[in-house]
Amino acid sequence: MKPMAHLGVGIGWRPEIADAVDRLDGLDWVEVVAENICPGHLPEALRRLRERGTRIVPHGVSLGLGGADRPDPQKLAELGERAVALGAPLVTEHIAFVRTSSPVLEAGHLLPVPRTRDALDVLCANVRIAQDALPVPLALENIAALFSWPGEEMTEGQFLTELVERTGVRLLIDVANLHTNRVNRGEDPAAVLDAIPLEALAYVHVAGGVERDGVWHDTHAHPVPPVVLDLLAELRSRVEPAGVLLERDDDFPPEAELAGELAAIREVVTAGGTAAARPKPSAPKAAPLPEAGAPAGTGTGAHPEAGAPAGTGTRRGAGTQPKTGPEAQAGAQPEAGAQPEAGAQPEAGEGARTRVALGQAALLSALVAGTPVPEGFDRARIRVQVRALAAKRADVVAKVAPELPGILGGRTPYRTAFLAYAKGRPMTAGYRRDALDFAEHLLIQDLPADPAARRRLTAWWRERAGARPPRRIVRWARTLAGRAA
Repeated sequence: MKPMAHLGVGIGWRPEIADAVDRLDGLDWVEVVAENICPGHLPEALRRLRERGTRIVPHGVSLGLGGADRPDPQKLAELGERAVALGAPLVTEHIAFVRTSSPVLEAGHLLPVPRTRDALDVLCANVRIAQDALPVPLALENIAALFSWPGEEMTEGQFLTELVERTGVRLLIDVANLHTNRVNRGEDPAAVLDAIPLEALAYVHVAGGVERDGVWHDTHAHPVPPVVLDLLAELRSRVEPAGVLLERDDDFPPEAELAGELAAIREVVTAGGTAAARPKPSAPKAAPLPEAGAPAGTGTGAHPEAGAPAGTGTRRGAGTQPKTGPEAQAGAQPEAGAQPEAGAQPEAGEGARTRVALGQAALLSALVAGTPVPEGFDRARIRVQVRALAAKRADVVAKVAPELPGILGGRTPYRTAFLAYAKGRPMTAGYRRDALDFAEHLLIQDLPADPAARRRLTAWWRERAGARPPRRIVRWARTLAGRAA
C-alpha cells in the first residue's frame, strides 16, 4: 500500500461546535457524519472550512457492511456523492451491523459482528461491493461493544488482518474502542495493535467515555481519559499515523477545553518522534473455545483450518478519485491494494449469508423487540445493551423532533412515555419515522391527557405525516390483523 496522505490532528465537526471549530488554532482537518449533511446544501461553517483548504472526511454510520444483506446501492451512492461534494480523499465506515431485513428491524446503533468465518466472508463480500461503488478509497473502523458473540473463531487481530488481506481496505483504528473492549470483553489492546497490519492504517479516532458498574460506555460525551491517551501512545510507538481525530458528540465543553484536548493529542503524536512500524509478529494462536455457559468475552475460540477461503490476495477497492478541492494538493493518496486475479475471492455463499442473517436477527430481536436472548450470550450484558439502545433511541428522536418533549411537558415525561412505547414498538425505518410512529401511538390512546397538548401533538403529526391520526378502532383492527397473521 502507498502511504496515506498526511492529515494531521483534527476534530469531528458537529453543528453545536461549528463556531468553536472555526476558531481552533492549528486544526488540520475535520470529519463529518455523512448522513448529517446534504451535498447541495452544506452548512455555511463547513463551506468556509473547505474554502480555506481544511480537509473534510465523510464518516458513514448507516451502511451496516457487517450485516447479512448486501449494501444498499442508494446508501452507497449517497456516501459517494458526499465524498465528491467535499473533495474528500477517502470515506470511512464501521465493521458493524445496524439492521436486519427478516424481520425488518433497526438497531439505531453499531452492533458487533461475530468473528467467524461466515461473518468474515459476508463482510469481505460487502466491502468489495462498497469499494466498487465508491469514487474514493474506503477505510473501516473497529467498534466498541458491550458484549461478545458466543462461538467466535478468531481474535480481533486475526479478523482485521484477514479483512485487509482479502479486500485491501484501510483501517480506521479507534483507540477509545480498544479500551472499551478491554473493559467489556477482556481483550488486550496491545495484542490487537501487534497483530494488525499497521501499514493499512488510514487514521485514528480518540474519544471519551465513562465506566459504570464495571461496564465502559463509549459516550463521546466525556473528556478523553489518560488511559485512552496511553493507548494512542502505544499505537504511536508502533507507527506514525497519518491523522488523529478527536470525537465529541454530546455535552460539548467550552472551546478552551476542546483546544486543550487537541493539544494533549498533538503532544502524544509528536512525542513519539519518527517511529518505524514494529515488525509484525506471527499470528498468535487463539485460545480454546470457552466451555458451555462461560460468560461471553472470556475466550476467542479456535481458529479453524477447514473451510478457510482459498486465496488471500488483496484488492483495489476504489473507483476513480475526484481531483478537486483540497484533494488536488493532497500528495499521496490512500490506495486499497493490488487487484486480485479474477475469481480469487468469490462472493460469499448464500448459505453463509443465511446463517449470519439468522444469528443477527435473533440477537437484534432480543435487543429491540423483547424476544428471548439467544443461547450463549451474556444475559446481563444484553440487558445493559437493551437499556442503552432504548435510551439512545429516545435521545435521538428528541433531537430529530425537538418539539415532542415540549408538547409532552418536558424531558422527563417525554422519556417516560417514549420508553414505554419503545418496549412494544421496535424501530423499523429510522428515527424520523420513529418520531411520527410515537406521536401516532400517543394520539390513538387519546394522549397526552391535557387537551391543549393533544391538539398541539395532533397538529404536529398532521403537518409531518400529511394525514389524520387513525382512530382507536383502526388501531384495534391493526392489532387483530397482526394476531391473525
